[in-house]
Amino acid sequence: MDHSVEKLLYSRRNAAEALSLSIRSVDYLITTGRLSTRRIGSKILIPASAVRRFAREDHPDSVRPPGVCTSVHAKKPPVSESSPNRFDTVDETIDGKQRPSANGRY
Repeated sequence: MDHSVEKLLYSRRNAAEALSLSIRSVDYLITTGRLSTRRIGSKILIPASAVRRFAREDHPDSVRPPGVCTSVHAKKPPVSESSPNRFDTVDETIDGKQRPSANGRY
């Protein structure tokens, strides 16, 4: 006899699996209030009703709005020639005397 019990609360991982999303996307949905949660002790759980409601809604846009970069491999904005590089040494003088740079050289 199989006594399977319907889940009433999902972990973030199980909710992500049920919605075919990443855990990170589920975290974003929780943060933006698009998925409600219940905290029980140190666990963050998502009601099955919230998962079903989200699954029934139309989502013409992606989970994250445009301009929110989540990829580790995303392109970084180009560095202009005029912006200082943090590794460049800058000669600084105080009262006409040259001060050593960060590496101790004049």
